[in-house]
Amino acid sequence: MRRRSKSNKIELELFPFLSVLACTIGSLILLIIVLSTETLKDNPEVTIIAKTEAGGVNKKKQPRYIECQKDGVVIYPSQEFISKNELSKPNSKLANFIKEIKKNKDKEYVIVAVRPNGIDVFQKVRDLIEKEEIDIGYEPIEENWKLKIQ
Repeated sequence: MRRRSKSNKIELELFPFLSVLACTIGSLILLIIVLSTETLKDNPEVTIIAKTEAGGVNKKKQPRYIECQKDGVVIYPSQEFISKNELSKPNSKLANFIKEIKKNKDKEYVIVAVRPNGIDVFQKVRDLIEKEEIDIGYEPIEENWKLKIQ
């Protein structure tokens, strides 16, 4: 009868290491999915800040903000809404806003935030503002973004 000899080899078992590695990767994937869904759930918020460039025309002017939407305009910071039908009326809130800026056009200018479906409204507003020779700037923003004016 032959007898087995005991070998003195030490074998390294990798299965527990791979199990721990697989659990870690799974946990990280779960964490990424949870963070991504939380990020996508909330509407992003955008802040428009007037940038003054050295030597720029509007360096010493104060910006006034309006937002062009599909159905009208919102004047900030009061958040007054003016419907699309009232934009061209001579005594509308937008007309009064433009008159107010025209009086101070050496000190103020207009920045317009434009939603993708508010381009038609923006063109009307732009014509009204440029007709009064008021400086204007604009910024396109996404449809679902929240607008924050400082």
